[in-house]
Amino acid sequence: MTAPDAVPENNPPVGTNGTPRSRRRVRHLLAGAGVTALAAVLGITLAVRGGATPACAAPPTGNTVHKAKASFYDAGRSGGNCSFPGPPADRLYVAVGSSAYSGSAACGSYLDVTGPKGTVRVMVMDQCGGCGTGKIDLSDEAFAKIADRAQGIAQVTYRAVVNPPLDGGLTFRMKGGTSRYWFAVQVGNHGNPLRSVEAKGAGGGFRKAARQSDNYWAVEGGLGPGPYRIRVTDVYGRQATATTIRMVTKQVQRSTATLAAPTPTPSSSPAAPPSPSVAPSPTPSESVAPTASVEALAGAAPLNAPRC
Repeated sequence: MTAPDAVPENNPPVGTNGTPRSRRRVRHLLAGAGVTALAAVLGITLAVRGGATPACAAPPTGNTVHKAKASFYDAGRSGGNCSFPGPPADRLYVAVGSSAYSGSAACGSYLDVTGPKGTVRVMVMDQCGGCGTGKIDLSDEAFAKIADRAQGIAQVTYRAVVNPPLDGGLTFRMKGGTSRYWFAVQVGNHGNPLRSVEAKGAGGGFRKAARQSDNYWAVEGGLGPGPYRIRVTDVYGRQATATTIRMVTKQVQRSTATLAAPTPTPSSSPAAPPSPSVAPSPTPSESVAPTASVEALAGAAPLNAPRC
């Protein structure tokens, strides 16, 4: 659901057919001439063109090592499809294909990418329209740390960073158009991919927010004027609850809660020494709201990987 009169933030360019250009093109294989088979293919086509998340899509998690080809690009001052206020301060970011992007589920998580020259830690900030499961698109600065830019393409391996050390706690940013009747919030500086976001207003219980493809979490019907309590859970079961989050749009509200452990556990530590990890910072034009009070709960229940 889109807020009345709300202006989309950091939306990708739209093609002549009304779909984002960054969407992955789908090749269709028509086998046979049966009406049932044709209807099934058309149904899949419409679902993909309509922005549906690919089947079995999931962000990289755990210790699985992936092989890929890496290219590079420059996002400028944009925060990518993840709608961040801007790129991370160190400009070490990556765009992943639609399956790994998983409808924005990968946003704000980190990957360690290893190439011919070494390893670099990057934050997932964008969706790569032309990237399949074996392709990623690094920032110029990140690519230069692991390969020669003259190559254009480099063979790499990458893995998720579990519990990356971060500066500060969770951040919250209300989407433009948010009101007492329509609630949408972006959670930042969480490190691990998020499983769920729940929120409540002054009265009533927590309500589950729906993940949007632009990396906001929305509650239809709104939650009143606030302030809000927001409960965040990552894919490994770690949970934190922030209180007194105000209904102030486009401001970064900081908290002291953190989902990630202070240092990675031995089983999840990368083989190569990681480069410093920096969370997205607000642009100079954005104000930063006061610190939110926080309650944190640590869990350790990893989710099962999807079966395709």
